[in-house]
Amino acid sequence: MTNEGDMKVIRQQRLIGERALFGSKDLIIEDTIFDDGESPLKESSNLKISGSMFKWKYPLWYCKDVEVKNSSWFEMARAGVWYTDRISVQNCLIEAPKNFRRCRGLILEHVNFPNAAETLWHCSDVTMRRVFAKGDYFAMNCENITAEDFELDGNYSFDGAKNVRIKNARLLSKDAFWNAENVTVTDSFICGEYLGWNSKNLTFENCTIESLQGMCYIENLVMKNCKLLNTTLAFEYSTVDADITSKIESVINPTSGTIRAESIGELILEKDRIDPGKTKIIVKDA
Repeated sequence: MTNEGDMKVIRQQRLIGERALFGSKDLIIEDTIFDDGESPLKESSNLKISGSMFKWKYPLWYCKDVEVKNSSWFEMARAGVWYTDRISVQNCLIEAPKNFRRCRGLILEHVNFPNAAETLWHCSDVTMRRVFAKGDYFAMNCENITAEDFELDGNYSFDGAKNVRIKNARLLSKDAFWNAENVTVTDSFICGEYLGWNSKNLTFENCTIESLQGMCYIENLVMKNCKLLNTTLAFEYSTVDADITSKIESVINPTSGTIRAESIGELILEKDRIDPGKTKIIVKDA
């Protein structure tokens, strides 16, 4: 270990054993392997980590002010970052599942999650840029999220999330945005059944969407300049203001609002379930 300014430096080490650097402060960690030992950096603060590898469980719990660059979490480094505030992760590969839980002030930039099952739960104040994730239940119950150039392959994403803004994304995700509130998605592609159920204040702008029974049970659904491809049984029990620049295969029982579309293949308005007079339907081929 050497000193650089006011920070100690650990370089090219292989650290083993439980809590190898427990409670550390003001550390620069370079080209180091954390192997065969749980919680190596638990309760640490002011860390700058680069070119390093996490190979075992729970490496960064209860930490503050952490910067990680050009590093990797291996599969057994599961549940890697929990209860940690103000952490930036850049240019990293994170193979381990269940990462980032109950964190505040999280920046993810150019991060790849090939096994993102149950990742990013109950986090707040999250910024994501150029992130790819594959796994179910991504970003459950998170608040204050912004994401740009984001790709996700995984079902049940953003369940219970609040205050979410997503731009230029590609989401292959069944049951996305359930129970969510204050969500805006722009310039994106979404493919997945049952999109957005039981949500409030959900906006899609300049989006292409393919969904079976999508956009149902929503309070205040807004769609601006969107295309719906092979989308059936849409808008059931939703209050909706939708500007659709394509055909809609079928619409069923919207609660109220306005739907504009090139055409609607099948329009189902059941008087015993909703008041058809509360929804205005405008189609160009009428």
